[in-house]
Amino acid sequence: MALPKYNELYDIFLNYLADGQPRSCGDMRRHIATEMQISDEDLRLLLPHGNGKSVFMGRVGWAGTYLKKAGLIDYPKRGVYQITKEGKKLLAQHLPTIDNAVLSQYPGFTAFVRPVNTPKGATPREDKEVIDSGSETPEDKIEVAFAEINASLEDELLTAIMEQDFNFFERLVVQLMQQMGYGDKLENSAVVTGQTGDEGIDGIIREDKLGFNSIYIQAKRWKRDASVGRPEVQTFVGALEGQGAQKGLFITTARFTKAAQEYAQKNLSHKIILIDGTTLAKLMIEHNLGVSVRATYYIKNLDSDFFNES
Repeated sequence: MALPKYNELYDIFLNYLADGQPRSCGDMRRHIATEMQISDEDLRLLLPHGNGKSVFMGRVGWAGTYLKKAGLIDYPKRGVYQITKEGKKLLAQHLPTIDNAVLSQYPGFTAFVRPVNTPKGATPREDKEVIDSGSETPEDKIEVAFAEINASLEDELLTAIMEQDFNFFERLVVQLMQQMGYGDKLENSAVVTGQTGDEGIDGIIREDKLGFNSIYIQAKRWKRDASVGRPEVQTFVGALEGQGAQKGLFITTARFTKAAQEYAQKNLSHKIILIDGTTLAKLMIEHNLGVSVRATYYIKNLDSDFFNES
């Protein structure tokens, strides 16, 4: 048979995981290829600009991404799928088919596929109508696709970070600051302190040669669904005072509570910047840390000057 579209894989994807056992990406692809009797020729079909990536692998990967965004499966670790309680609940309904219309009832899915500039207050049904209306320009569709690809990469980055130890995370944070241009022109401008007696300071970035201006860093590699509250930020401010520092960067793989954010914003004695897991992943992508370019696309316009030469 011809290659199935990604949204035609949801049923077989979830049913293969129904027993609750984790399954690797490779196992999933082999199972789908066998069950759907996909020919070797179709399996070898490559994406035009995918640098050797197969169309089939891409579609299986995106099916997994959308199911994860809907909360129906999870990634216990990189390259492994496992069904969630919500996924089992959905299978128990014995629906005729599971498609994007079914997934649109889950806020996580609709938030992920919502097109650029769609009002945040739009309902799942309104989101689907916008997506299916065909009203987007080609440029809009490219922007939506680019945003979805990056959102998936953000997930992959945070999963990879969580598989490393605390020392790796502390080094990563300091590297990111340097990639962003902080102290990058100074010799020995960055220090990873993370050790006993550091008073909660995990890194220091010197912004000038003599060290008059320095940024003190605290890095917490917490579970992504955890929340960093005001008490943790207050403790960090206390550590800054102990160092006689004015600038602090608190960076985490988790999230900050509203109270923590408000405290940091209203603190007049110190300049405190909070970076949560999502922002961390976005900055890593923007500044090319831990990522590589898979493909480059050029969008070209008509050169009016060329055709107006006298």
